[in-house]
Amino acid sequence: MGEATARKRILVVEDEDNIAVALDYLMTREGYAQTRIATGAGAVDLIRRDRPDLVLLDVMLPEVSGYEICQNVRMDPALNDVKILMMTARGSAMERRKGLAMGADGFISKPFELKALRAEVRRILAGEPAPDSDAPGEARHA
Repeated sequence: MGEATARKRILVVEDEDNIAVALDYLMTREGYAQTRIATGAGAVDLIRRDRPDLVLLDVMLPEVSGYEICQNVRMDPALNDVKILMMTARGSAMERRKGLAMGADGFISKPFELKALRAEVRRILAGEPAPDSDAPGEARHA
């Protein structure tokens, strides 16, 4: 197969330039190939065209929300292998549950520590479940 690990492709959907620059630096340093779109409009089309391994998806975006993008990706069976890590400044448990219920593979609150983000990206790309996830089929008591 050539390389032991194929270079993973990451799409960053983030409207805040300072966060996008930090993500670009981290993802490039980690050896991932990454691209960015700064608005929700066109994100689903870009995901369909490029088929990234992982989408770092901001929840609050201009034009189309991250939740809508996540839902649209999950409704397309051709995109089943695309992983989604949602990011938001609203890090409440309710927001996390909503993102995971819509099909996100992970959820991280801003501001995040780079170490935590790196670990979450690696976990998702490795196909490991979240340690405290509300995985489908698991009963959770309120």
